[in-house]
Amino acid sequence: MGRKVVFIAALIGAIGIMLGAFGAHGLKKVVSEAQVLTFEVGVRYQMYHAFFLLFIGMSSYFSDKAKKTAMYLVLFGILFFSGSIYLLTFKDMISINLRFIGPITPVGGVLFIIAWLYAGIQAYKGKNAIK
Repeated sequence: MGRKVVFIAALIGAIGIMLGAFGAHGLKKVVSEAQVLTFEVGVRYQMYHAFFLLFIGMSSYFSDKAKKTAMYLVLFGILFFSGSIYLLTFKDMISINLRFIGPITPVGGVLFIIAWLYAGIQAYKGKNAIK
């Protein structure tokens, strides 16, 4: 499971780098400065959680079940938090009403918090826990 989590973390990180480059170079031509800053928040949190998953995947403090649970919490957190921010950045350019997405962003944030707390509890309780 550790290899899978590290692979997913690397993939999330690579996508984050690509989105960050797009935000820094291409996005400024099509949206406002405020929207670029909002987009960058999504990228930042995606990258934070790529590093978090790298740590989880490479750590011996977590069981395979704990690694898998943390990975899914982070993946859904990125989808809801960063993904909704990415979509909302383009709300003025899309003819679809995206208001329903706004309340999804905090759900992603809560999933991030749960992932961190879960990892902390698992590291503390685990057989290889830090003593």
